Amino acid sequence: MKKEKPLILISNDDGFSAKGIQELVKTLTGLGEIIVMAPDGPRSGASAAITSELPVRYNKVKEEENLTVYKCSGTPVDCVKLAMFELLPRCPDLVIGGINHGDNSAVNVHYSGTMGVVIEGCLKGIPAIGFSLCDHDADADFAPMLPYVRKITEEVLAHGLPKGTCLNVNAPKGAGLKGARICRQTDASWGNEWCKGQHPKGGSYFWLTGKFTNNEPEAEDSDRWALEHDYVAITPIQIDMTAYGLMDELKTWNLSV
Repeated sequence: MKKEKPLILISNDDGFSAKGIQELVKTLTGLGEIIVMAPDGPRSGASAAITSELPVRYNKVKEEENLTVYKCSGTPVDCVKLAMFELLPRCPDLVIGGINHGDNSAVNVHYSGTMGVVIEGCLKGIPAIGFSLCDHDADADFAPMLPYVRKITEEVLAHGLPKGTCLNVNAPKGAGLKGARICRQTDASWGNEWCKGQHPKGGSYFWLTGKFTNNEPEAEDSDRWALEHDYVAITPIQIDMTAYGLMDELKTWNLSV
């Protein structure tokens, strides 16, 4: 009996026409049947947002051997949900988000629409990977990281991932990558997040901006350290957000009312 080709579902938060997702598709050609369901425009920072007050629509963009591309009016997570509900002939073997134009390491993982795609796949029990390049340029050079994208994808297809876990993979901008490192998420934060202006017709307006602060710049086991030293950072993520270490202490509190 002929073995089925792996079914790979891809989405992103930069939109179906972004260079990153196009480079991802080309890099993964030959690994299986690829279905792309991506937003019809930029959705950066969408995280796990879903659309509940408006209808969501999709359209086929192109179809060729082992590749079908759709665009969707919803969020990145909507794309995954709708593809699985409406389009896929079976449960995918892998869900991939990316390649994102921009850094999704450290605290950025919580805001990322790319990682929203990945976590949605993980919530459905599917191995999932997010790929990001630390370069926001629309014409960013993805070439140095692409061999790592292919190899990591092959390894996940071969070995799978434990239930409830997924991978957040970030690559630094530029050539000369030294290799890949398994890392933990960096302790970091954003501050001074708004730029305030005065509208000429009255009132204030605000642009989201911000200053990124690495609270542990010397931590060599962190994803930010890896990126700043020209390594591809591979950070395993888990969807169970329970703080198990705090549970015993909370049980000592007097919670009687």
